Amino acid sequence: MLIAGIVSITRDNCNLDPLRIYWYDASRDGVLSDWHKKISLLDDVKVRLGRIGVNGQQKGVDLRPGLDLVEVARNGSAKVAYLLSGDDDLAEAVEAAQDLGMKVVLLALEDKNRYLGIKSVAEHLAYKVDRILVLPQELIFSTFTPATRAVVPGSETVSESDPQPATTPSPGPGPGPGPTPAAVTPAMLAGKKATLITVNEPDADLPELFAVAEEVAEHLARNWHQTTPLAEVQSVLEDRPILPAEIDSTLLRDCAARIGETDTDLQSVRKHLRKCFWDTIDTLA
Repeated sequence: MLIAGIVSITRDNCNLDPLRIYWYDASRDGVLSDWHKKISLLDDVKVRLGRIGVNGQQKGVDLRPGLDLVEVARNGSAKVAYLLSGDDDLAEAVEAAQDLGMKVVLLALEDKNRYLGIKSVAEHLAYKVDRILVLPQELIFSTFTPATRAVVPGSETVSESDPQPATTPSPGPGPGPGPTPAAVTPAMLAGKKATLITVNEPDADLPELFAVAEEVAEHLARNWHQTTPLAEVQSVLEDRPILPAEIDSTLLRDCAARIGETDTDLQSVRKHLRKCFWDTIDTLA
């Protein structure tokens, strides 16, 4: 139901048939569980698994969506990618896919109490995507059941200052169940237009910020290239333009120490920062 609903909404948004749906998760030793097998049998769905480490953390899951996104963009297999994630680690892959000519649209859940109006999305990821498409509430409510608190028998308490009258059960059968709400179908969702929202970057003195970004990127690239074994350098180059998470986070942290987190979060600054890193590596290769 969730997948069918998302496919209906995205097809209506771009007027294109979907190439494939990638479903990312993790499992012990990267082996398909029964649920993963059921999902993988759905039409046009490919399950991509990472591993669950000994401490219960997912391993290799964050990198896979970015690699797939860039590879599909590089092959020209799709014109538009719809991304259902708020992970900050995908920001660089989004930019790389855009540089290759792909349009990237973020699928999100509405949350009017948050600054961006959407739930659980990294702010600068929102700045990087081409559009943000808010999924209809009907799709979410028809797919997921809200968690309820279990009441332990005998644990109910009644305030002595507000006594409750005793109730006497009436004889005979009680009232029947209320009407069952109609199931939401993809056809019904087609009439529910998803909401598009726009997030604009604040004004900034970009030439000055770019100059600092160039200094930071060149310094880190030279140090990394001098202290890293050749085999590891080659491995990183093979995944270009995606930077390893530790290098990317160091770039962003060093840049933020110079110009602040707000300006470092600007899409244009981050894009220039990473470009300068690769440009410096090219001069050293």
